[in-house]
Amino acid sequence: MKKTRRKFIQNLAVAPFLLGAGNILALPNEKIVSKKNRLQYSINAYSFNTMLRSGEMTYFEMMEFCAEIGMDAIDLTGYYFSSYPEVPPNDELFGLKRKALELGLNIAWTGVRNNFVTPDINSRNTDKQVIKNWLEVSSKLGATIMRVFTGRNKSSGLTKEEIKERLVNDFKICAKYGEEYGVIVGLQNHDEFLFSADEIIDILKRVNSEWFGLILDCGSLPSNDPYKEIEKLAPYANYWFIKEHVKTKDSSKVPADIAKIASIIKKTDYKGYISFESLSEGDHKEIIKKMFTTFKNAY
Repeated sequence: MKKTRRKFIQNLAVAPFLLGAGNILALPNEKIVSKKNRLQYSINAYSFNTMLRSGEMTYFEMMEFCAEIGMDAIDLTGYYFSSYPEVPPNDELFGLKRKALELGLNIAWTGVRNNFVTPDINSRNTDKQVIKNWLEVSSKLGATIMRVFTGRNKSSGLTKEEIKERLVNDFKICAKYGEEYGVIVGLQNHDEFLFSADEIIDILKRVNSEWFGLILDCGSLPSNDPYKEIEKLAPYANYWFIKEHVKTKDSSKVPADIAKIASIIKKTDYKGYISFESLSEGDHKEIIKKMFTTFKNAY
């Protein structure tokens, strides 16, 4: 199943070349060589959470920073749009697309908030509608994947397995929405309800959709050996988040070994986006620059 999902997403990436101008330009006997290293780099907007919320930074300025340091793409989180959870007007979305084009950036990713483990059915239904609406926004922006969460568990008299069954059903509905708009629904493991690689893999297998995947958050796998957890999830990853920390079993944050994470990724056949996110105190621009340089030097 994991190989099928990855193959499907890779086929999405190459389809325009197979069906369009790529065939016209290719010489009859020309041998096309595939470059193994197809990594591209991005920044998650949450790195600038305070600045974006206060108005100190705009998405346009964030894009300019990404281009300035040599990133390939930008991650645009839904709740930094002033209209959220309502969708923004098209002129706002298309202005961002035009700016990205001018800077040579892709808009690779979007994200929303949701809580599918709450016992409040009305809240879950509202969140499903928000996800559907923002999948359409993602499609308009040209993003290929949109982040969702599990949410935090609040006791409802159900066992964890019963809540998981409900969670899987909600994710299946969202995967259908993703198929409708041509955007992958990506579960970001966020140590809120699913804490181990095995639990996350189990959910991916039970949803069993090419339109539902994994945004692998390296900083949210609390474990005695978080790198083993990362390595176990690596074959399922459709998108990677690298933070400046990983978590121990008691959820303490320790500095991430970015070179070790780069080595894990290099062992896989991954060809997509690596996104960096800074959550610590300090100058987030400088922190991201350092993380980016460390990763590239190690890969």
